[in-house]
Amino acid sequence: MDIYTTTILLSIIVYIAIGNYAGRGIKKLDDYYVAGRRAPTLIIVGTLVASLMSSSMFLGEAGFAYAGQAGPYVLFPQTACIGYVVGAILFGRYLRRSRATTVADYFGQRFNSKRVQALAGFTIVIALGGYLLAVTQGAAILLSEITDLTYVQALVAAWLSYTLFTMYSGSRGVILTDTLMFLLFTFASVGAIVFLVHNFGGWVSVLEGLIAIESKPELMSWHGIIGSGTYWPTAADYLIWGLIIDLSWLIVYAVSPWQSSRHLMAKNEHVVLRAAILACLVVALLQVMVYGMGGVINLGKSDIEPYESATIWASLNLLPPLLGALMLAGITAAALSSASTFLSLVGFSASNDIGIHKNTDETKTLRFTRIMMLVVGSVALGAALVFPPDIFWLMIFIGTIFASSWGPVAIMSVWSKRITEAAAFWGMAAGLVFNLVPKFFEFVGAIEIPSYLNPALTGAVASLVVTIAVSRRTTVSIEEAEYLSALHVTPAEEISKQRSKLTLWAPAALATVNGLVMPFLLMRYYVYPYQRATGTLLTDGSIDWFTGEVALAMSWCLIYVSLGAFAAYVIRREYARSKPA
Repeated sequence: MDIYTTTILLSIIVYIAIGNYAGRGIKKLDDYYVAGRRAPTLIIVGTLVASLMSSSMFLGEAGFAYAGQAGPYVLFPQTACIGYVVGAILFGRYLRRSRATTVADYFGQRFNSKRVQALAGFTIVIALGGYLLAVTQGAAILLSEITDLTYVQALVAAWLSYTLFTMYSGSRGVILTDTLMFLLFTFASVGAIVFLVHNFGGWVSVLEGLIAIESKPELMSWHGIIGSGTYWPTAADYLIWGLIIDLSWLIVYAVSPWQSSRHLMAKNEHVVLRAAILACLVVALLQVMVYGMGGVINLGKSDIEPYESATIWASLNLLPPLLGALMLAGITAAALSSASTFLSLVGFSASNDIGIHKNTDETKTLRFTRIMMLVVGSVALGAALVFPPDIFWLMIFIGTIFASSWGPVAIMSVWSKRITEAAAFWGMAAGLVFNLVPKFFEFVGAIEIPSYLNPALTGAVASLVVTIAVSRRTTVSIEEAEYLSALHVTPAEEISKQRSKLTLWAPAALATVNGLVMPFLLMRYYVYPYQRATGTLLTDGSIDWFTGEVALAMSWCLIYVSLGAFAAYVIRREYARSKPA
């Protein structure tokens, strides 16, 4: 057994052991579903990041950057990450305040409606079941590449790895293992990109080398490789596609169940805000490193097929054995952490939200939830054996469902006094249908959809229009109005000037690191050497400020300084004031 297999095996054993330990502390449903609502900031940050940074990120998206879009993926200000902060402020803290068991349960309580809860739960089962398929296949690709296991054997091994501790320990075990996995893949990613850049002569030399690759022209430009043979005929098409995808994922980060449900486990609302802001900071920087690593791998080999295996190839061939083993263990951890999150959420919704289990006995409900996890996981395993892996596009396809179906309804459920139960139900349904149906016909080749009519966008617009239209024709019930009014009462124990001072460090760090330091680094180490290597500096040798690369680099400042200021304003206004008499 080589160092790669040994390292991955040892890490999996540790996760199973931690899950088993956590499972022993499960005494009631709150422990199993929302980890007893006692998680501190580090744990919530860890589970937010780990549930996002799956094999889709390290294999699918890093491979996508490797294949042709390294430039835009590094330069774009990771706009989707804004969703963490906006979501926590506009939705997440109110979700925690509701004391719901699941996010679908919140919708059921908010609109006093079993059918709204069931529809939300059905969306979770369908969408996250598909996402579970993607990350399971990602883990299987990794294991089959580096061990003697066949792809089918690797699928079964990956499935068993996350199913064993997730079924037993629920959310309590998931968030603990998530945090450990987060620390592992973050450490490994930082080590890998630092080594690769140093090994290829420093970042400037790396950038010049990538620009010179003849088989991938414009790999490092702000729009990447476009034109014939790609999905984007022009730079404008890529920009529209990129903005729509980022906007869709912004909503996903804000309200999707695998992200917003983490707020239900937080110790208090200050933890919700701190964790969301720090997750925004960490994910933005981590994504830049992972995408940058995808691009750098081209200097080692520029024709890796399939491109999803680029980081695996680099770990085996470009990194020192120990660092490569840690990187592969980190990718495995990312896949398993997301898989455990998706499996737990699907199991919770199948047993708690869609109405197939009506027993109120906690012991029987806990047993039924574990059975449903096994059933759903088995279906995902069966699907993984039948459908060929296409991790990046499956992730894009599944993830944006929540932006369309849940986005408008989730935000309006907190901030609109006019949204009704019927509007919430039909708004969710419209978003789901107008996203899934066009995507299906596009997938089978029956239609071709232009960038500006991306189903994620049309679905969200349809959801918003239907929600508003139905709200105007229906009446808010007394129960709905009272619930919304109670939701906007800040609990007295959350109002604390001392806690607020600590919480305010988070937006200050976000504005400083992402809003000031990152634009400087991008201009100094990306834009200037890029223009020098491509011969686009001005005649006096200074930067040409009117380019796409400059606009994207400087947009970090505008976005994150504004976001940090907004978060600080909300914290001071809502939590640093005097307590009510």
